[in-house]
Amino acid sequence: MAPLAATPVTFAAPLSSVGTPTLWAATIAAVVGLLALDFVITRRPHDVSMREAVAWSAFYVALPLAFGGYIWVRFGDQRGLEYLTGYLVEKSLSVDNLFVFMLLLAAFAVPAQLQQRVLLYGIIGALVLRGVFIALGAAALKSLDFAFLLFGAILLLTAVKILRDALRGTDHSVDVDKLRSVRLLRRFVAVAPDYEGAALTTRLGGKRAVTPLAVVVVAVLATDVIFAVDSVPAVYGITGDPFLVFATNAFSLLGLRALYFVLQGALSKLVHLGYGLAAILGFIGVKLVLHWAHLQWPSVPDVPTLLSLAVIVVVLATVTVTSLTATRRAEAAASTIQG
Repeated sequence: MAPLAATPVTFAAPLSSVGTPTLWAATIAAVVGLLALDFVITRRPHDVSMREAVAWSAFYVALPLAFGGYIWVRFGDQRGLEYLTGYLVEKSLSVDNLFVFMLLLAAFAVPAQLQQRVLLYGIIGALVLRGVFIALGAAALKSLDFAFLLFGAILLLTAVKILRDALRGTDHSVDVDKLRSVRLLRRFVAVAPDYEGAALTTRLGGKRAVTPLAVVVVAVLATDVIFAVDSVPAVYGITGDPFLVFATNAFSLLGLRALYFVLQGALSKLVHLGYGLAAILGFIGVKLVLHWAHLQWPSVPDVPTLLSLAVIVVVLATVTVTSLTATRRAEAAASTIQG
């Protein structure tokens, strides 16, 4: 058997290679069932304890890893490696997604008891949008070779923007009144001044109005569109199998509600995360461009999946270490000044 590093990614893999009708149906049913369970859990607003958040986070890490083991055993090491690499990419991007959610929840002053319900709406919106983008991406890649070039360009431009923001130290605070989605919503419907539990609508002066919870949900869904544009091309740079693209996206998103409460304090300490995401998206963008070139000129090499996995792991480990080191130094300097 040839070594993994020498096995190129088959971008145009047929759907039946992994995503059999039975497997599609079982996976979608599992995703819907888990979302329904989340709705039951969040039906009664409550503060999420660290113990609860850690337990659910552990479950949502164990589940996709177990599924990856199934893919590896059932469909071979190459498909298993593609799934695990794609999942790692999507999980790292979802952490950035969480950071934006954190900023929005703070900007809208969402009560702690309602935060997990907002996150759940955001996750559902992200799943639906990514499902649409996955279908469109699969159709484009199947019939149009230049779609690889287009996806690569999208990722490279995104990487440049993220890197520029990181270098400039761009302020990521959110001004609610300047959000286009919020301004558009307020043009068509009245907004109540206070939260009313998990309700999205209420009565205001005898007329139907939306609660602030509905406004923040709209803002979160608007950011989902942006993240879908980035994340779907990124995982298509790892595997061309639409089922694996869907599975990696679904499993990376399902655990975000619990992961948010585990990482809520730590997210602000990942000060170099932007550099890491820029490097990962830039690398995958180059990989897609090289694959397009390989289709035109076979002498151009493809980037093997094992190398992709190694690069992603090294980048994430590096920015995590440098972020924590920089944060500790900043805290020590601040303590010295205050002392």
